[in-house]
Amino acid sequence: MKYDKIFWGFLLAIALQMSCTGKQSKLIDNNIETEYGLVQGVINESGTVVSFKGIPYAIPPVGDLRWREPQPPAPWEGVRDASEFCTNCIQLNNRRLPWTDEYMIRGETSEDCLFLNIWTSASSALDKLPVLVYIHGGGLREGSGSIDVYDGEELAKKGIVVVTINYRVGALGFLAHPWLSVESPHHASGNYGFMDQIAALQWITANISAFGGNPEKVTVAGQSAGSRSVHTLTASPLAKGLISGAVTFSGASMDRISGYISSDTALARGVKFAESLGASSLEELRAMPAAKLIADFSASIDGYVLPKDMITIFEKGQQNDVPAIAGLTADEGSSREGYGKSTMAEFKENAKETYRNKANEFLFLYPVNSDEEAGLRSVDLARDQGKFDLYEWAAFRAMTAKTPAYTYFFTRGIPWPEHPEFGAFHTGDIIYWFNNLKMLDRPWNRTDTLVAETASSYLVNFVINGDPNGEGLPEWPAFDGTKTETMELGTETRVIPVATEEKIEFFKVQ
Repeated sequence: MKYDKIFWGFLLAIALQMSCTGKQSKLIDNNIETEYGLVQGVINESGTVVSFKGIPYAIPPVGDLRWREPQPPAPWEGVRDASEFCTNCIQLNNRRLPWTDEYMIRGETSEDCLFLNIWTSASSALDKLPVLVYIHGGGLREGSGSIDVYDGEELAKKGIVVVTINYRVGALGFLAHPWLSVESPHHASGNYGFMDQIAALQWITANISAFGGNPEKVTVAGQSAGSRSVHTLTASPLAKGLISGAVTFSGASMDRISGYISSDTALARGVKFAESLGASSLEELRAMPAAKLIADFSASIDGYVLPKDMITIFEKGQQNDVPAIAGLTADEGSSREGYGKSTMAEFKENAKETYRNKANEFLFLYPVNSDEEAGLRSVDLARDQGKFDLYEWAAFRAMTAKTPAYTYFFTRGIPWPEHPEFGAFHTGDIIYWFNNLKMLDRPWNRTDTLVAETASSYLVNFVINGDPNGEGLPEWPAFDGTKTETMELGTETRVIPVATEEKIEFFKVQ
């Protein structure tokens, strides 16, 4: 009974909020004039949101523009149809569980892929609704702004403008090479995908007002590699003044902000890659079919997008200091073979190899007396370590940041009778944050509806106010270095400890 009262009370609060603030007497025109021409979007069936898909924010980076900074799009005549998504950036279409079709790209790929998509519930260009820009994940080698679970309609209904983007990935997005550095006016190469994201933000700053958005209130959010992109944007001087908030889903830790390779390493990898293709000049590389250039490349400290390593940037307080949300799912590693499976002997041997003279202390904190316990403790360890890494990042950020951060631990796993082993898997939370349960055929129940309403309301509140808290929601405290706690989002939404004091002390000295 208590749960039913909470559930229906919360939905009533949401309904009242929407009736007071979210419902528009009319909807903005679906023909919008941008700096480059008219676009015609599509009004949804309920008449509450207009979507504009496949809007170019840069010239296609093809031919001589391959591996260059993105350039503004060419103006067009007449009205551009913005009813359908455009092509995805060149990549492999690598489907694998737990990421079903709703999490993966569909349709064609092309180098002509620098498009963005907009969902707005504004009634006019004067509304100045806050804006959420979502940057997809995929290891900087795959992904798209057109993926089903990123659909922005439900969030837009709650009173914000939602934008998703494509950006160059893989070798086309992150190749560094001395040839490219020589021709660059900045004497730098690599990180073209990040430059695309910055170009998209510049387009948004110049054009989002026409869609009822506020260019001075733009929050960037990203998941996994998208969270790495968000970290980069908070550190890059090129993004100064373009963002007012940052959200990192599955990607806030010291490793995430320190794991950028040096320029020298990136350049050496680029030279090796060009040699493997038999290219003897930049002209030959640019003339090659894009399909030959599908390869993984890393983000680097290029001296331009990232003038120095991110640790130094934050230590000196040189970052774009904006409010932040950061967190992870309970089962980030469940897609890996052997997750939650270990024998007692393997667990103890790993403890000796990893912790050496502290192995006994570790086994006291994570005792195992059977193979079954070893599997359970390995999951406990991964969860505790993840929460501690998040806490460590937030504490490091707080050394120079003057803005608040809110951390979370997402524990609700998508109901999936065929694959319960995946639990709250990496990316599994995004469908809740976007309130998009309709996009996935699963046996959803009232708990899932409540989690999705709660998470999406927190997100919208943060985009609007720089603070996730709001009427009808459990209080989510900002990070406080004197308290080792985080916010659990799941079947229960509550403040929880990061780990026991003994475990935290153990992790601190590793």
